[in-house]
Amino acid sequence: MTRKQIKEQAARYAKFVEWSDEDQCFIGRCPELMLGGVHGNDEAKVYAELCTAVEETIELIHADGQEMPHPMGKKAFSGKFVLRVEPAIHRRLAAKALAAGESLNSYCVKTLVKA
Repeated sequence: MTRKQIKEQAARYAKFVEWSDEDQCFIGRCPELMLGGVHGNDEAKVYAELCTAVEETIELIHADGQEMPHPMGKKAFSGKFVLRVEPAIHRRLAAKALAAGESLNSYCVKTLVKA
């Protein structure tokens, strides 16, 4: 693979850089490709290092002859998922939705969007 092809492929994968209160530094991750990540005190540098790490991971995957994981952005989502909660939580959510004059689904969607 050429460097350009690797960069184009790397651009398809989600990369996250977030501050970690626990570690007192920025943590960069690409969960679709790597379990670990990179860290540092400069957010932009962490992102740049993360991009390099993703490209290196892609090179290793290809060198090993493995198939690349599908990028999350390419996956189709139905918009439905089952969430299991304790009956007491279900009752409390249903009561809050009723008090707000909303369906349980609408109330939960609004609550999840705020999170």
